[in-house]
Amino acid sequence: MSNITLPDLPYAKDALEPHISAETLEYHHDKHHAAYVNKLKDLLPGSGYEDKTLPEIIEGTAKDESKQTMFNQAAQVWNHTFYWNCMTPDNGGGEPTGDLKGKIEEDFGSYDKFREEFKNAATSQFGSGWAWLVTDKVGGKLSIMKTSDADNPLAHDKIAVLTCDVWEHAYYIDYRNRRPDYVDTFLDKLVNWDYANAKYKGQEAGNEGRS
Repeated sequence: MSNITLPDLPYAKDALEPHISAETLEYHHDKHHAAYVNKLKDLLPGSGYEDKTLPEIIEGTAKDESKQTMFNQAAQVWNHTFYWNCMTPDNGGGEPTGDLKGKIEEDFGSYDKFREEFKNAATSQFGSGWAWLVTDKVGGKLSIMKTSDADNPLAHDKIAVLTCDVWEHAYYIDYRNRRPDYVDTFLDKLVNWDYANAKYKGQEAGNEGRS
């Protein structure tokens, strides 16, 4: 039996206001995220993936064109769960903290350079997609990547540390077509560096940050 469920948000729907509205989270989580969960559950019976975890489904279907629909649903379920946790209502955003601060400075030269590269990835992604801070599985070097639609780092043998959702439904109610303003707000007011540190430390310890 499938263990795929819609997780609760890690905060109240109005907790990110005024940066992201309760209305946005109601539609984004309760409608969009829920729809991906429900569609994936419909696809699982008879697929051979009924008892697999989300990362196992994603990695098993990523290169299989016949399973593209399943990949899209599974990846979007995983992407959204990861994204919710990348934000916090409690003093989020700004410069990183913990071990990740030093690693960002080492691999990008400075926080400002990281911020510039991350914002460029998020704003230059054509159409729907995601901007990611990722690490290599071997060596742990940090880098920025962007993916289209449902695509994510698990499909590219990378480990996710942080993501920003740049599908229009993530920001259009609050920012209309001003994606750069949304990305600025995400970086300056919302990033959950504690969560990003946990993902980075998990990678260092050999836990590949797959949840």
